[in-house]
Amino acid sequence: MSLALWLSRRPVLPVLAVVALLALPLSGDDGGAGPADAASALVVGYCVLRLLRERRRPLSRTAAVVLGLPVAGTALAAMGAVSPGAGLAGLGRYLQVFVLVPAAVMLLVRDRRDARLLIWALIGLALWEGAVGVKQYVTATGASYQGEDIRAVGTFGAQDVMGMATVVSFGLICAAGVALSRSTGPASAPVRERVIAGVCALALLLPLALSFSRGAWIATTLTLTVQLALSGPRRALKVGAVALAAGVVLVGGLGVGTAMLQERLGSITQVADAPDQSVTDRYTMWAAATGMWREQPLTGVGLKGFPEYRDGHASLALSSGSDTAGAGAGFRRQPLLSPHNMYLLVLGEQGLTGLLCLAGSWLALLVLGLRGLWATRTARAAGGREYGVIGCGLLIWLLVDFVYADIGGPSTVLTAVALGLVAWWALVGGAERGRPARVAAEAVPAVPVAREAGVL
Repeated sequence: MSLALWLSRRPVLPVLAVVALLALPLSGDDGGAGPADAASALVVGYCVLRLLRERRRPLSRTAAVVLGLPVAGTALAAMGAVSPGAGLAGLGRYLQVFVLVPAAVMLLVRDRRDARLLIWALIGLALWEGAVGVKQYVTATGASYQGEDIRAVGTFGAQDVMGMATVVSFGLICAAGVALSRSTGPASAPVRERVIAGVCALALLLPLALSFSRGAWIATTLTLTVQLALSGPRRALKVGAVALAAGVVLVGGLGVGTAMLQERLGSITQVADAPDQSVTDRYTMWAAATGMWREQPLTGVGLKGFPEYRDGHASLALSSGSDTAGAGAGFRRQPLLSPHNMYLLVLGEQGLTGLLCLAGSWLALLVLGLRGLWATRTARAAGGREYGVIGCGLLIWLLVDFVYADIGGPSTVLTAVALGLVAWWALVGGAERGRPARVAAEAVPAVPVAREAGVL
């Protein structure tokens, strides 16, 4: 079978290629765009060519408004950037992550089979990165943490310490969603698949712990709690008991609960009383971003403007940078170029206009996704509930994690892919209260379903 025929039958394959490229190791000094970013641009181009060839309306009116909302605030902030080059670079990055790639993923995921392929691709990538991260911890070849090269960062290196934590979190949320799916409905996951997904979810807890990422821990814990609540009280109690037992085994039996891990976990509650330097730097940069917003409340200081205006708004408590080393890279003093809070970064650089546009798009996706999930409460549509649990879970994770992190690094393109899966559920898979004609079982032809939803 030719490649063209494969692509015509499964247009989601280029998206899977983007996910696969994230598994490739990067050189020690790579901290920006990687091969997956280049592939994501090709995915957008392929989607455009496909739409032109089929001569169909690409987006419904609702999808165009929801996904296009961030364009207004970002374009306005680009005009106020410190330089035209910075404005164009920032505009391209925001459009890639929050508009173009998510829209392309949504259009290329035609039915539930495509969505399932993408979900398992995310789980597979998480297992691979998690395995690399565990090996780094065991062999002391990871990123430097408190003088030891034990921090699990996967293939992303010391310049993107949040990369593996993000990938593993996404995989854990997807695996939990599949494992918690109901046994009723024509499109429900088989028992064997749910068991495998449950095992994968438990296995991913270890590399997530070894990432030493407090933000990822908090976001994942809250997301899994919501997913469990959506699955029903009985199942929540059963899964909670299994997770607790797994934690006891990891901490007590396997010795994962090292002093460093316990100290990192305890530091979550000490951010106000005795914060470490990283927390102090974060608070200082948050205050700096807030100061920029007060200076330009509506439009901000412009895209890529935070590094230029940081020193004028930061206190003397801010350090000169963070130390990175290990995972194949030498010692490097990495400058603090963002506040590590997506909301404050947008507020400082794009003002209230940009934040309302971007956050408004996310909240609209969340409302639409939850509405579609609520519609699957009936037995007739329960077979597709796991897609809603996963889609809403990924978005909730991002909304919580953005309090502690922002975009940047090679792993950022995976955020765009995850938002595409979220958009597919919110605007197609769970649209109009889960009407069976739009979220029918896999037996329904893929192209007519997409055409009826107003996506192709």
